[in-house]
Amino acid sequence: MLGNRDFRARVRDSMLFEGLADGDFERLCAGAREIRLGDGQRLFAHGDPVREFFYLSAGRIKLTRLSAEGNEKVIDIISPGRTFAEAAMFLGDVGFPVNAQAVGACELLGFAAAGYLDCLRDSTEGCFSLLGRMSRQLHFQLEEIDRMTLHSATYRLVAYLLDQAPSGEQRSELRLGMPKHVIASRLSIKPETLSRILGRLAQRGLIEVHDSQIVLLDIAALRDHLLRDSL
Repeated sequence: MLGNRDFRARVRDSMLFEGLADGDFERLCAGAREIRLGDGQRLFAHGDPVREFFYLSAGRIKLTRLSAEGNEKVIDIISPGRTFAEAAMFLGDVGFPVNAQAVGACELLGFAAAGYLDCLRDSTEGCFSLLGRMSRQLHFQLEEIDRMTLHSATYRLVAYLLDQAPSGEQRSELRLGMPKHVIASRLSIKPETLSRILGRLAQRGLIEVHDSQIVLLDIAALRDHLLRDSL
């Protein structure tokens, strides 16, 4: 994968690598390993030692925790072009705080955590660059917490669908790329509640639902729905 110039440029522009010196980036790439996972295959488990962080190039990865009763809660869904498990590098010997599992076939790159930390130790500029990017990510996560705790299930689902739509479009066809029960868990919604909300939005002429494909018929009206819900 890293032999492809365009793909290499996309990796270079991701949060963890953008602030690194060229030589540091090249050394990390030289030691990266390519990983391919089948649907449902686990990448790592909660508590496993942190030896790598990852860049997802294809597929979806769900990050989960198990409750005391054994119920799975989806913490995040990683889409192509994102790095993940980077924060775990700074936790010492605690291990990964979540489980990571493929949703569909996935292709990833694994980068050595120790090598990346060595790069940061040698570069004050790289440390500050990473700190700024992780601060922005924290701000985004706080907005996610706001969504989950202060807004209705309908708001959370509509916001999720709009996040998938290209900017500037008034109509968009989305392929979910993962089972609806996984999305429901990510949004802290019961699967049956998610189905009811989709049905109500379809009845109002805002969306069409075709199995794993959802057509957003009126994006402006959906955004107006969010505005009314937030007041």
